Amino acid sequence: MHFHPSERIALFIDGANLHGAARALGFDIDYKRVLDLFSSQAHLIRAFYYTALTEDQEYSPLRPLIDWLDYNGYTMVTKPTKEFTDAMGRRRIKGNMDIELAVDLMQMAEHLDHAVLFSGDGDFRRLVEVVQRKGVRVTVVSTLRSQPPIIADELRRQADQFVELLDLEEDIARSPGYREDRGE
Repeated sequence: MHFHPSERIALFIDGANLHGAARALGFDIDYKRVLDLFSSQAHLIRAFYYTALTEDQEYSPLRPLIDWLDYNGYTMVTKPTKEFTDAMGRRRIKGNMDIELAVDLMQMAEHLDHAVLFSGDGDFRRLVEVVQRKGVRVTVVSTLRSQPPIIADELRRQADQFVELLDLEEDIARSPGYREDRGE
């Protein structure tokens, strides 16, 4: 990764996309280590984490992670999932956070030199292009090494820098014996 130490950076983490990429590569992410890594590279302004939550469940498996992130330096952006019935009559759950991430990145652009997008979603290609026109460099973190690759080719090509998630494993992977509720 190439950052200038005085650069103002922000992280924009598409939680579901990053989780899927890390799982496909066979490791879990230690979000404290993510903050430590990027704080050591440049001036970290903000770290956003985006996820949809199922509110009708008494307990969500995401809740301990969300609470930990919220108390440990991340700006949490959540919204409830929506349930619908598809054309085949199947019950589906939808929880897309793309608009929230796009709005936040557009709002933050004037305060940043560099944005780091943790997502492989090709829908973000145009967002990256617009933010680049505002003078912000954009690094995309995702993976080509999963089957199929998580990163959309058009997003990878648009980014100023693409970082292979697997190359960060040593720096951001959760160590054995990690307890999410304690952030260790």
